[in-house]
Amino acid sequence: MTDVAIIGGGSIGVAFAIVFARAGHGVHVQDPDEKRRSDCPTEIAARLHQLDEFGLLDETPAAIIERIGIIPEISEAVRGAALVQECAPEDQSLKQQLFAELDRLAPPHAILASSSSAMPISRIAAELPGRARCLVAHPANPPYLLSVVEIVPAPFTSHDTLERTRTFLEGCGLSPVQVGEEIEGFIFNRLQGALLREAYCLVRDGIADVADIDRLVTHALGLRWSVAGPFETADLNTRGGIASHAQKMGPAYARMGAERGQNDPWTPDLVAEVTAQRRRALPMEEWDARVEWRDRMLMSLIEHRRRCLKDMA
Repeated sequence: MTDVAIIGGGSIGVAFAIVFARAGHGVHVQDPDEKRRSDCPTEIAARLHQLDEFGLLDETPAAIIERIGIIPEISEAVRGAALVQECAPEDQSLKQQLFAELDRLAPPHAILASSSSAMPISRIAAELPGRARCLVAHPANPPYLLSVVEIVPAPFTSHDTLERTRTFLEGCGLSPVQVGEEIEGFIFNRLQGALLREAYCLVRDGIADVADIDRLVTHALGLRWSVAGPFETADLNTRGGIASHAQKMGPAYARMGAERGQNDPWTPDLVAEVTAQRRRALPMEEWDARVEWRDRMLMSLIEHRRRCLKDMA
């Protein structure tokens, strides 16, 4: 029996096929394009052999490939599926058409998930009889390396669908992050987009060139954020924690935002809420130890990066 049907054999569909097959599920990848179907096995095999080269597989690539079938028809692909993961291009009318077909053809118990990067499921499945089993499951790309997947329900998505999706994805080694309500771009692309918008502005205004901005992120911001996210980074960067950081840096960030036409001040209530969440995660008496942990993690990453660069030279 097929556990997962993937509708769309592009880069995300191929990546998801690897995730689900690595977890032991039978996978059917469906794509209407004959060339895409013929290319998928080669692409999947190449990625699995790369993962194997780095010791990231628990079994042989061949054993994983055996669980993946490439299917021309949607009706055959979804037969017996517990999860249907739509990975079609970011085109609303196409997704609406696909979900109408999936709702008609997939087993009644099957979860219907979209890989949409920015489009909420309300714009895709609101008129479907089975809309309660529909949601967005948006991965970081590629999901076989970056484990976070955003789960974005609509108001009409059932609680059962939400919980079954979370349990299924966690069982596949993914790390679900639930988005509290439908919002275009969800969380991942809003955070990514905020940095990218500013980067474009800095190039436009002659402040920095593309290479320097990329260097600043890869050698500093990205390296640091791979250890601690933006809130934890701010919390650990200032003695006294994130409340002290907001007091010292909040006005400057407000002025930077105003330059771009933004008016999103860090109000006392907002700072208090963020501070409360950070202190629940890290009591102040553990702050010094966590700073030391951060620094040791960065040292380990820097040492690993240097070794890799030396090996590839």
